[in-house]
Amino acid sequence: MSPVDFVKGQLRFRCHDGVLTERLVQTPAAYGLGRVPNSTKPDATVDSVCGYCATGCSLKVHLTEGSAVNLSANSNYPVNLGMACPKGWEALAPLAASDRATTPLLRGDDGKLAPVTWGAAMDAFCGRFKDVQSAHGAGSVAFLSTGQIVTEEMAYLGALAKFGMGVLHGDGNTRQCMATAATAYKQSFGYDAPPYTYQDFEESDVLIFVGANPCIAHPIMWQRVMRNQRNPEIIVVDPRKTETAMAATKHLPLKPKSDLALFYGLAAHIVSLGLVDRAYIDAHTNDYDAFAAFLSDYNLETAAEATGLEVYELDALAHMIASGKRVSFWWTMGVNQSYEGTRLAQSMINLALMTGNMGKPGTGANSITGQCNAMGSRLFSNTTGLLGGRNFESESDRQDVADILDIPVDSIPAEQSLSYHEIIDAIDRGEIKGLWLVATNTAHSWINQKRFRKVREKLDFLVVQDMYHTTESAEIADLVLPAAGWGEKDGVFINSERRIGRTRKVRKAPGQALSDFNIFRLIAHHWGCAELFKDWDSPEAVFRILTRLSKGMPCDITGIEGYADLDALGGIQWPCVSTPELRDEHGEMQIEQQRRLFEDGQYYHQDGRAKFLFEAPRPMPEPANEEYPLILLTGRGTSSQWHTQTRTEKSDVLRKLYPKNPYVEINRIDASEQGITPNSTVTISSRRGSVEATAVLLASVQRGQVFMPMHYGVTNHLTADAFDPYSKQPSYKACAVKISIS
Repeated sequence: MSPVDFVKGQLRFRCHDGVLTERLVQTPAAYGLGRVPNSTKPDATVDSVCGYCATGCSLKVHLTEGSAVNLSANSNYPVNLGMACPKGWEALAPLAASDRATTPLLRGDDGKLAPVTWGAAMDAFCGRFKDVQSAHGAGSVAFLSTGQIVTEEMAYLGALAKFGMGVLHGDGNTRQCMATAATAYKQSFGYDAPPYTYQDFEESDVLIFVGANPCIAHPIMWQRVMRNQRNPEIIVVDPRKTETAMAATKHLPLKPKSDLALFYGLAAHIVSLGLVDRAYIDAHTNDYDAFAAFLSDYNLETAAEATGLEVYELDALAHMIASGKRVSFWWTMGVNQSYEGTRLAQSMINLALMTGNMGKPGTGANSITGQCNAMGSRLFSNTTGLLGGRNFESESDRQDVADILDIPVDSIPAEQSLSYHEIIDAIDRGEIKGLWLVATNTAHSWINQKRFRKVREKLDFLVVQDMYHTTESAEIADLVLPAAGWGEKDGVFINSERRIGRTRKVRKAPGQALSDFNIFRLIAHHWGCAELFKDWDSPEAVFRILTRLSKGMPCDITGIEGYADLDALGGIQWPCVSTPELRDEHGEMQIEQQRRLFEDGQYYHQDGRAKFLFEAPRPMPEPANEEYPLILLTGRGTSSQWHTQTRTEKSDVLRKLYPKNPYVEINRIDASEQGITPNSTVTISSRRGSVEATAVLLASVQRGQVFMPMHYGVTNHLTADAFDPYSKQPSYKACAVKISIS
């Protein structure tokens, strides 16, 4: 059938066989990009990895007179295979928002933010932060960064702050997202190493999703699951009947935070049935016998009691896991954002190890990453670890980095940074007096938000570097630095499957806004440490520096000579080690597009073995009681929303696809008992405060539980300060609340 075009407003759409395949710009003003020739035919097309989630889809950006006017999904990229979610289709819209930060803003004596020159902004930035350090010590200034900027910028920020400015403490937004997965992998495997490739979605016989809702959180990953031709069993472990649970072959609606007891009970049952893969265990792991002894206190009955599930359901799942088929475990924030998330992630790693479901197609214990470049942050942001996955506390690691970068070794801190919540605590104690936020909206996203607002008042100087001057964080800043966004700068992202992909500059940033990369260069100059970064003169130059820093590490990418290799191959998964066999006689790389880790059973601990790690479950920090009888769950709302909605709210199209106002999902019976009717306004209260939202009555929420999306500013006024002791990641997912009619 021939393509059919139809027009709606200022947009023209193209359909093939009734399926939307392309969106064409009817009028470039639809994106606020100004006047372009009448013809919609682009002058050129470039490929660029999307800047929202860590799926890492490639988009074809269509240019007219050198500026982006439209985009479509890239059908040749091994990640998305021609698909894109609503956020991807609308990726250009946020660039033209009317509230873009276009000039530096400095708070004056009148208490108001006012435009200043970049020179004045740099004088304030350097002068005020140096004054703070002079009065209170080097550790009195800290930074909090993001998983949204490109890897080269992350590395520059971490190196500039810690090596050039003498800042001791800096953490990333990844602490809210992937710290648990990173810690679990480091402890179990010896390195932060997600083992899978997206091809595993299509090659698994049993897919177990735990605290994950890819239908809306990672839609293209879910489409990869739907391409699976093996008639797979799809099991969803989640208290709420999510969109993914509705589409699964089996939903296990366990009680909140009973996951750890569930997986220990399953493991104990598999041991009792004699269905472990002892050959794999003996050849490739340590501490299994201690784990088996630990499991003597667990069985299907203890798991059923803890979870509220039936023994027969658990027995069927245990047999499925130990069936000898290809079994894969997938988790995201429902696991990571937990007070015992590290051990919970490792309980799935243990199940994969003990059944030999590692290193083979369709297997693995696989964390699904959140932000577009959280994996880049984990490896190269110089926050939770020294560049390339090294350790700040290791003298040899510090010397290696100093030699590679040709900088004094004593410029590298010899201590680990405080984590995100420890930085907030240090501000509260008066030990940190200056804070620099880069591309993250702490004044919306941080747990127990009312406390953060009070803590902010103890800062002498708060700098916010962002695309928009209207974010909750920018509005309370002392200095706002206007930054370019996705599509306005070059660099690379690293996605969930370890694929390094290019993102490109396809339009000019508005006004005086600069790329984060050039802001960091400007700061280095004004701070007086530019000589340390004389070779960091372009994103690609920094990328080449990062390849050198990766040498000999598990993430070794020395085989990638530059951006041209990434362009030629459609992104490259790490590792990619430089060897004589890597290139043919024409210099072209010869490498498989889909590569999983641990195919040889060799892990990254010194002895090459993985470790079984375990610990008894702990009580929920804030269980329901008579005063607060409900458990609040939080998470993604719709596929058209992203985090604090800083960007998605800028799209007319996306705003139509999600509720404008905050809402709370309530079980129908619970609502009826309180006289709550559909779409009424209710008050949700926790020990931290009260907020209002619209009541949505659904059977998908169990009795005794309510759900609120994380995207609305009110949600984190309710969440509680609880953290995993190993990953130090906040436990956003469960706290006690009550609901009343407003």
